[in-house]
Amino acid sequence: NIHRGVHTLSQEATNAYEDARKKLQVHFNAAQLYEIIFTSGTTHGINLVATGYATLLNKGDEIIVSALEHHSNIVPWQMLCERTGATLKVIPINEHGELIFSEYEKLLSNKTKLVFVNHISNTLGTINPIKEIIDKAHAVGANVLIDGAQACPHLKPDMQQLDVDFYV
Repeated sequence: NIHRGVHTLSQEATNAYEDARKKLQVHFNAAQLYEIIFTSGTTHGINLVATGYATLLNKGDEIIVSALEHHSNIVPWQMLCERTGATLKVIPINEHGELIFSEYEKLLSNKTKLVFVNHISNTLGTINPIKEIIDKAHAVGANVLIDGAQACPHLKPDMQQLDVDFYV
């Protein structure tokens, strides 16, 4: 097991694990090594963030998701809103399968605590303007979670340039 034993194989496994973390930090230009967290997959990572938000949300707070999200990316937020009294708002899409950015801007308020969108839609292939989405959310004090499962094989997102709070 990594980080658990003093024997040779355990130390080699720990070194390989941490070397992989360093490579990912460089590849995605993460500011700190501890920003790279390994999970079993994107859904697990999203659920970890949702679990963390469970104690931070209150009645009247708002979470924004897009209409392009995979079902497994909507359910955790629906459940969280039911449990906390927060409201889930949805960014609509146009006939071309693109987010309607002007509608997104209307949804944002000082009640917005988290915005969740995918970088690239798993069904339509739509590439969302995540830098603009992040900037608008940060302007009202909201954090942003980006689902990058479909993007990472095709793009090389720069975490520092994006200034994203969570990229899963």
